Amino acid sequence: TEYAEFLHCKGRKFTDFDEVRQEIEVETDRITGMNKGISSIPINLRIYSPHVLSLTLIDLPGITKVPVGDQPPDIEQQIRDMIMQFISRENCLILAVTPANTDLANSDALKLAKEVDPQGLRTIGVITKLDLMDEGTDAREILENKLLPLRRGYIGVVNRSQKDIDGKKDIKAALLAERKFFLSHPAYRHMADRMGTPYLQKVLNQQLTNHIRDTLPAFRSKLQSQLLSIEHEVEAYKNFRPEDPTRKTKALLQMVQQFSVDFEKRIEGSGDQVDTLELSGGAKINRIFHERFPFELVKMEFNEKELRREISYAIKNIHGIRQVLLTGLFTPDMAFEAIVKKQIVKLKGPCLKSVDLVMQELINTVKKCTKKLATYPRLCEETERIVAGYIREREEKTKDQV
Repeated sequence: TEYAEFLHCKGRKFTDFDEVRQEIEVETDRITGMNKGISSIPINLRIYSPHVLSLTLIDLPGITKVPVGDQPPDIEQQIRDMIMQFISRENCLILAVTPANTDLANSDALKLAKEVDPQGLRTIGVITKLDLMDEGTDAREILENKLLPLRRGYIGVVNRSQKDIDGKKDIKAALLAERKFFLSHPAYRHMADRMGTPYLQKVLNQQLTNHIRDTLPAFRSKLQSQLLSIEHEVEAYKNFRPEDPTRKTKALLQMVQQFSVDFEKRIEGSGDQVDTLELSGGAKINRIFHERFPFELVKMEFNEKELRREISYAIKNIHGIRQVLLTGLFTPDMAFEAIVKKQIVKLKGPCLKSVDLVMQELINTVKKCTKKLATYPRLCEETERIVAGYIREREEKTKDQV
């Protein structure tokens, strides 16, 4: 018996597929509203039938360029983000669907697929609306994989038109019409056995099976490494929930000591986990002192002509009403101090900026070290608060010294 079940209607079996269509429309309107809104919440539908293959299909919306109805202005970016969320997964195949009556070079589906699958290992091209192409044109070069080659090739399909759907044309009749189209069309007759929805089903089932077989070893290895990591973590935390108060205290001290060790390792650069994506901890602080601070100093504007004028005025002001005949070899002490103090004050800005940058990196390092305490939110929060408070105190003292 053929029937369908929705996850949001548990226990209810749909045997009439017109009702299935209606339920999809009703649920879509309920989640997204009546004016063509979108939502990343999926509608889960499972179909039981002896005539279908074991496949999980995720139907994603096409890219909307211009907002319609109550759609937000950034609807294109929202849809793009939703699509990328699914097709970025390495364990799925991508069906890049493109109408035959549009330019394949402008296909949004192929463009997005290429972003996440540049080698084309997971992408299958599907060309629709072959029956709607202008007279005298065909998609033969595309379907023969000559125009924009894909490793897994292209498959052409002819779906029911809106008129067929309104006229209640069933799937069996639609499949027969599709088969007849490919067998009778002079451009596709020679490849009719490799075209159509049934062939697409067969290829999907076969390629998904192969894809699962290829990805399973890596998936198993990943699971095993995660299991080992969790077992190691369990071993480390096994005494963290004891009933004996003395052991509780010991466990607490162990966690605080571990935090201290982790923090020191991140600053000293001897940690067991090396970040390969960005600078952090001691390396970033080192960069602030040896690259950022000198850069800020170099950025300071310096006008030699203006400085010479200031020196001249300072010397003259020091002598007062006395006539300056010879300036001598040395600048008067008071003039020298006045000029130097004014120049040193200019260093205050870069110094304070560097202090802020170092303080921020220390706070970030504290947050990274407290991730291991996430099992105990209160302890994590208190540790962050106390250490960050101490760092801020030191920051204020440093700024006072500056």
